Amino acid sequence: MIRDELRRLWAEPPAPDPPRRVPRDWVLLAAVLAGIGLELAVRDDVGRWPAAVLVTAGLGLTTLWRRTRPLAMVSLAYGLGIVLTLTGGSETGLRTGMVILILVYAMTRWGSGRDIVLGSAVVLSAFALSAVVDDVPAGDIAGSLVFLALPGVIGACVRLWSTARGRELDRMRADERAALARELHDTVAHHVTAMVVQAQAGRVLVDHDPVTARRSLEEVEEEGARTLEAMRGMVKVLRDDQGVAELGALGGRLPIDLRLEGPLDQLPATVDGAVYRIVQESVTNASRHAAGATVIRVRVAAAAGLVHVTVGNDGTRTRPGRAGYGLTGLRERTALLGGSFEAGPAPDGGWLVEARLPLRTPLNKRLRTPLKKLRTPLKKSG
Repeated sequence: MIRDELRRLWAEPPAPDPPRRVPRDWVLLAAVLAGIGLELAVRDDVGRWPAAVLVTAGLGLTTLWRRTRPLAMVSLAYGLGIVLTLTGGSETGLRTGMVILILVYAMTRWGSGRDIVLGSAVVLSAFALSAVVDDVPAGDIAGSLVFLALPGVIGACVRLWSTARGRELDRMRADERAALARELHDTVAHHVTAMVVQAQAGRVLVDHDPVTARRSLEEVEEEGARTLEAMRGMVKVLRDDQGVAELGALGGRLPIDLRLEGPLDQLPATVDGAVYRIVQESVTNASRHAAGATVIRVRVAAAAGLVHVTVGNDGTRTRPGRAGYGLTGLRERTALLGGSFEAGPAPDGGWLVEARLPLRTPLNKRLRTPLKKLRTPLKKSG
């Protein structure tokens, strides 16, 4: 069991993209040099001070490569401590030399598993040798060991947090790609399918029934125009992050009775976009397929941790049967956000679409970053 864990640790790759130099590195080095000067000014027990200054300044310089060469810097700094202990020069150095604790942090934060194992062996060897030579009491050894290990534990915790955050960002991007795929499927696929069917019918009938063939071509033209309209709408959604605030701009062949209730101006980005998409698709379907309808009623209400969306009309559906791509996409989107979605004949006649979305969905608990931040790399790559 322990052997397997060590093998996994040994094979662990280094943390990705370690920064080479940042301004705080130079601030840290300046602080080390200032500490050296301060100790020389206030202490009168510094032995062999020229050597102490050189050793401590050298330890400060190792911090400049602590991220890109963590094992080499740990080996250099703590290996120097081993040499000084064996040669009787352990008193050569200043308290400012404790800056090498940062190397322990950097080793677990940025190093590979191999770096961590070998570097830890060097650090523990230097610590054990110093404890034996200086005849440190057992209680002090335990306290010093905890003090020495603390930076490494902090570095490992920061690394785990950063790794988890990176995985969450990857999951967010995957969810965003899935959302884009649904948008393409919902808004384009069924239009293109209809165009292909009508074009095939026109080709078959062109010699036998030119009138019907011409009508098929007209329907192809109409579907093409709808496809372009849907594509423009999808691009606009991706660029402008449309939400509840833009519902008033929706239009169609039927008048829309829109009512908004509750605190809808602070919805999470995923819920805000989903509400808009549900209403947009439902209004579009009603405008195309609800025969005899006179009005489309849209209600969006937020209360008790839920957003309740209803879109209904008083017409009759011209295409009975299974749900189309649009409703399927809305059902999948709602389920992804932890909500419920229903579409079907209304009890008092007409057609009713109803969705309930929780304000704190499983997706929103993970995706703290608004989706608009994720769309920036998508725009650049497009």
